[in-house]
Amino acid sequence: MAELVGNCLIGQSGGLSAVNNASVAGIVAEALNHEAVEEVYGALNGVQGILNEHFVDLAAELQQAIRGLRYTPGAALGSCCTRLTKEADVARAIEVFKANNVRYYFHIGDGDAQKSAAKIAEAANEKGYELCVIGVPKTINNDIPITDHCPGYGSAVKYIATTVRELAVDADAIGQGDLVTIVEVMGRNTGWLAAGASLAKRCGQPSDAPHLVYVPEVAFSLAKFIEDVRLVLERERHAFVVVGEGLVDKDGSYVAVEANNIADAVQFGGVGDFLKKQIKFQVGAKVRVLCLGVAQRAAAHLASKADADEAYLAGQAAVRAAIAGETGKMVTLVRGDSDAYSCETGLTSLTELAGAVKKLPRAWINEDGVSLNFQFFRYALPLIQGEVTVPFDNGIPAYIRLGKDLINRTLPAYESWCVEE
Repeated sequence: MAELVGNCLIGQSGGLSAVNNASVAGIVAEALNHEAVEEVYGALNGVQGILNEHFVDLAAELQQAIRGLRYTPGAALGSCCTRLTKEADVARAIEVFKANNVRYYFHIGDGDAQKSAAKIAEAANEKGYELCVIGVPKTINNDIPITDHCPGYGSAVKYIATTVRELAVDADAIGQGDLVTIVEVMGRNTGWLAAGASLAKRCGQPSDAPHLVYVPEVAFSLAKFIEDVRLVLERERHAFVVVGEGLVDKDGSYVAVEANNIADAVQFGGVGDFLKKQIKFQVGAKVRVLCLGVAQRAAAHLASKADADEAYLAGQAAVRAAIAGETGKMVTLVRGDSDAYSCETGLTSLTELAGAVKKLPRAWINEDGVSLNFQFFRYALPLIQGEVTVPFDNGIPAYIRLGKDLINRTLPAYESWCVEE
């Protein structure tokens, strides 16, 4: 494919992260360096913005605002949990791209969200419309396969581990062998985030919190859990427990999930409260439960510099790949082979991601099933290094907002809606 000349479009989709916008900043900065890119647009609320032709002019934004994206959490363009599933919606997307001469599309999202990017790339090829589609990985869950790790993960576990260490200091001051702290973290069906809490431990200090870490990759036993807690309370001033929201028992059934009216969907949450009741009934200890919730993905004041820099790098790499004629690919992060940590970018086919979820390796979990070994620490520690400089105003982080100058629509309003899943 010869170098295309036209406009580029950026869309954000799915759950957010502290460094999600850093990838937008990387795409914009790199796109402005290439003559083949005439205009740089952003789709408001991901694929919903594409279908409704709600585009904003990112080249018109103040450079200070674009730079500010590197330390601002959330999704500056707005996100959505919508996927392109209907043929009419995909056809509409191509129609919108043609009408706006969009030749480069960059889709920032998790593995599930990248299905929409794959459909757009496939449809453009079938319809003979020259379009380069590149996915940019993003998820705090770190469950996208093929890439070594995902932008957003390092900052999330930096926040989790920091919070665990601070809460442990508090608990140690008041515990008398009768206090249990349970911290419930996100992660859905994987234990990457729960495992990250282990980074709160100091080297050579096995008594440091968290004392017990439960991940979905290890079948949960309530009887063993109660015994584990009792043993910790016998030797420590308090017991500190971290649990992944998607814990399952030996039969594969969730230990606790919240009710959801959406068919075939799981609303994670509630495992911490469930375990609190069990401890109070069977152990008789005082229990406090903290569900960190969306704070795990929004705490940019504790973002990892390594994570933010790699998110920006992924955005730049996406543009370079597209300009080179690549399409239907997703940027990956590739770890160097040397002892000193390094990271480069690669590419993988979007079709390779279909239905795949990267689990926390069982070999990284000790035989006790409640602690992580050196392999995980070697993997995760480089990802939380460094701090992002965030400007403060009157003692509060001064995050930016884009001006969002709307581009005039060229097509009639779209009456159909894609399915939200």
